Amino acid sequence: MSEPSPRLDPAALADHGPWPAPRPHTDRELARLLALLEDCGVRGGSVALGHGRDAASRAAALAFADAWQERGGRLAAVVDWPEEAASWLRQARRLTGVAPDAWVVAAAPVGWAQLSRRLRHSTDWDPRRTFGFASAGDTRLVTAAGPGVLDGMRGATSDGRVWTIRRGWVMESADG
Repeated sequence: MSEPSPRLDPAALADHGPWPAPRPHTDRELARLLALLEDCGVRGGSVALGHGRDAASRAAALAFADAWQERGGRLAAVVDWPEEAASWLRQARRLTGVAPDAWVVAAAPVGWAQLSRRLRHSTDWDPRRTFGFASAGDTRLVTAAGPGVLDGMRGATSDGRVWTIRRGWVMESADG
């Protein structure tokens, strides 16, 4: 018997809506995200960068890629995904198949909820080594993704604070 799909039913996602569209990233958000990675020992390391296909997520991913490479970091992979897909397995395998030091995510909450479930159920992905832009720090996303899926993930808010997911909650602080 095969394992059930980690795909969320659209009706279950609707229970947590309305879902916001990702907003353009800010300079403070990008700076804090870069600092978080460096503080966690990933300075100059390899990052697998994942992003949604909306304009704000693509722009945030491009800005991160440029800034990371300017600091001597390497991009192990750059993977995009749609908000709706049959399983997200191909994207999950591309993100994890390169064995990066960390993952960075710029995406709309719905697509990231779906992909993170696929990552957690089908790969060796570790949310504790995953960093996100502000849109990934949405409590509804954490609830929709399910218990334990995103625990340990952290990122930056648009005003440069840090968010961390702990026991299903998004906790914010001024520092990491």
